[in-house]
Amino acid sequence: MNIEKICNETREIIKDVGKFLKKEISNIKAENVELKGYNDFVTYVDKTSEQRLVDALSKLISGSGFIVEEKTTNIKGKEYTWIIDPLDGTTNYIHSVPLFAISVALTKNNKTILGVVYEINLDECFYAFEGGGAFLNDNKINVSKVAKLKDSLLATGFPNVNYSHLEKYMKHLEYLFRNTHGVRRLGSAATDLAYVACGRYDGFYEYNLSPWDVAAGAYIVEQAGGKVSDFKGGKNYVYGKEIIATNNFIFEELLDTTTKYFIK
Repeated sequence: MNIEKICNETREIIKDVGKFLKKEISNIKAENVELKGYNDFVTYVDKTSEQRLVDALSKLISGSGFIVEEKTTNIKGKEYTWIIDPLDGTTNYIHSVPLFAISVALTKNNKTILGVVYEINLDECFYAFEGGGAFLNDNKINVSKVAKLKDSLLATGFPNVNYSHLEKYMKHLEYLFRNTHGVRRLGSAATDLAYVACGRYDGFYEYNLSPWDVAAGAYIVEQAGGKVSDFKGGKNYVYGKEIIATNNFIFEELLDTTTKYFIK
């Protein structure tokens, strides 16, 4: 398999679906928004976007399976699996806040070998493939070189569904407010991770995330020279619902403080 060719074809598929998302944002009305759970929204746009991605990507690799957010397919693959978020930032989207993305990862025997995050509004396509490094619109990218947590700019996602760690989260957030350049919240974990990969952010952490939120972005961070883990410093960040992603320098500091507030 030519993984670079697959990546390029995946990018084109995603960009085409991105045009649909951008076109439909002006057509979304309150009656189009469904509630999957508390503060968990979905629209016909999410579902249509996902179906288009599944249909097109299934043709790239025969017999591939899918892990998808909106359950438009339950096809299982023996070797290759696509992990898809058709619209990361649905809440932004339904409020016409111009920051949302498509996130697609490809795994081979449960190992990620390709990741694409397309932030539609700025037409920024972040991607990485096995053996090829990480890129933004054909330009190679790397994580930042900020050496200390106190000099870093971080990103996170505020709890809006699972409040079980809210007290810990708020104490941790206060610590970071006082000991960094600041903490941002864009509303799209995939975009946050892509921004870590290109050095705009020095680190990102969040809990209660799903595989489709992080699989592609985490892989791009790693291929851009960064470090990714769960809150215990392990590798269960795609399926473990918690993630830390940073450059090489502040990883231990951010991990230590996250462990202090969330684990101990």
